[in-house]
Amino acid sequence: MDATTLAAPAAEISMLGLFWHAHIVVKLVMIGLLAASVWCWAIILEKVFVYRRARASLDRFEGNFWSGQSLEELYHNLSGRSTTGMAALFVAAMREWKRSHEAGALSRAGVQSRIEKVMDVTIGREQSRLEDRLLFLATVGSAAPFIGLFGTVWGIMTSFTAIAASESTNLAVVAPGIAEALFATALGLLAAIPAVIAYNKLSNDVARIVERLEGFADEFTAILSRQLDERS
Repeated sequence: MDATTLAAPAAEISMLGLFWHAHIVVKLVMIGLLAASVWCWAIILEKVFVYRRARASLDRFEGNFWSGQSLEELYHNLSGRSTTGMAALFVAAMREWKRSHEAGALSRAGVQSRIEKVMDVTIGREQSRLEDRLLFLATVGSAAPFIGLFGTVWGIMTSFTAIAASESTNLAVVAPGIAEALFATALGLLAAIPAVIAYNKLSNDVARIVERLEGFADEFTAILSRQLDERS
């Protein structure tokens, strides 16, 4: 940025013009923030569809589970597939149940404890899968404004240096350089605001899905516990 650039007519100021006239450091900040914003929106859209499918899968499984068919039949239908959500929870619990009985386990408390542990691990795995890449949204939401502010401070410093070199404080000379610097902060906020809002919304969606999984785990544990009592 030099005195000639600063003296550019105000009519030439545009978003693209602000970018091209900015200092190389500010340009790198802007490019990084734009890339982060694009990646955030890609994650947001992906998660919206993933969580929608997850909720539909939970509803579908609950319909099958409470339809009246036997646990063995449902396990046979699901055990050969790649399952997620409640289906994965059910298959993991039934697999441990069958292994315990095939091994001739006699301790009711031991069998129930192993089933509960298997379901806890499965819930943790499902939660990790659903939360994948959400941390990036949180990071962008917290860091992007400061990165944009860094670009603004750097841009203002170089603008003041160029202003001093031009020996002019005319508003037409000062304004373009300040606008270029503030553009970095605007991009930082543009990346951060959707990321924060989406992170809070998606985290709440994950919590609701996990809550449903935990509720099913408690119900299914009670069902298996009753069957253990009947076989004792």
